[in-house]
Amino acid sequence: MDRLSTLLSQFGVRASLFYNGKLCGLASYEGTEGRGYIHLLQSGSVTLLGPDRKDVLLTLPSLIFMPRPSRHQLFAGESEGAQLLCASMEFEGGVDNPLSASLPDCLVLSLDELPMLADTLKWMFGEAAGAHCGREAALERLFELLIILLFRHLLEHQQLQTGMMAGLADSRLARSLVQIHNAPHRAWSIAELASESNMSRAAYAVHFREVIGQTPADYLLSWRISLAQKRLRQGRSITLIAAEVGYESPSALARAFRRKTGYSPRDWMKDVAGKDDGAMA
Repeated sequence: MDRLSTLLSQFGVRASLFYNGKLCGLASYEGTEGRGYIHLLQSGSVTLLGPDRKDVLLTLPSLIFMPRPSRHQLFAGESEGAQLLCASMEFEGGVDNPLSASLPDCLVLSLDELPMLADTLKWMFGEAAGAHCGREAALERLFELLIILLFRHLLEHQQLQTGMMAGLADSRLARSLVQIHNAPHRAWSIAELASESNMSRAAYAVHFREVIGQTPADYLLSWRISLAQKRLRQGRSITLIAAEVGYESPSALARAFRRKTGYSPRDWMKDVAGKDDGAMA
C-alpha cells in the first residue's frame, strides 16, 4: 500500500536552492512569500532562533524543516561558521494544502537519525561541493527527493502524533485514508471505511477522531474541498470539478465549499487572486 504517491501527485513540492556555503553571522528569513524552508547543516554549529522564540543550538549535522512560511533566523559564530545548504519550498495547492498543513511548524532532526536519507545527503553534499554544470538544478531536484524521503521516514517511524500524516502512519487507519485519497468521488460511508480498517463503526469513528482530529465525514469534506481548490487554481470548470470530487452538481459543491471555507468558489478565487497579486508586489 503506497501511502504517499497520491498525496504527492496532488500536492507535490518544488524546491528552490538559495544558499550553498558558509554562514558567518546572522541570516534572517521573513517567511512572507508563501514558502517553507529546509536547511541542512553539514558542519560547524548554528543557532536556530525559531518562531517560538526558543533558541536551539545545533552542533551536529542536522536538518531543519519548516513546511510553511515561518519567520526565523540562523546564527553562526564569525570564527568557525557553519556550512549550510538551504532551499525554499512550495507545495502545490498553496500554503493551506492538506499535506503541509498536517506537518508541525518546525522539525529539527540530527542527520544521524535519518539513515534512510543518508545516500541522498551524501549525493547532495558532493554536488554542492563540486562545480558541475547544472549543479543548482540537480540540487533542487535532490531537495525534492529528500523531502519525499523525510515523509517516508516520518511515516515509518511514527514520529507525528496527530493529523493526516499520523493517520497514514497508523496501521488501523492508513488503508481507509488511502482509499479516500484515491477515490474522493465515492460516497464513502462510515461502515465502508471501518471495514477497510477491519474495525467496528463505533471503534473506527472514535479512533479516527483521536488520531486525526476530525470525524471521518469532516476529513472527507476537507479532502474534497482541498482538491477542488487546487483545480480552481488551475482554471478548471466547477462543473467538471464537482464530478471529480464527489458532488452531483456544481451547486452541491458550492454549498460544501461555503460550509468548509466560508466563501463561494468564485469569491474564494477572488481572494486568492488578491493575495497572489499582493505577494508579487
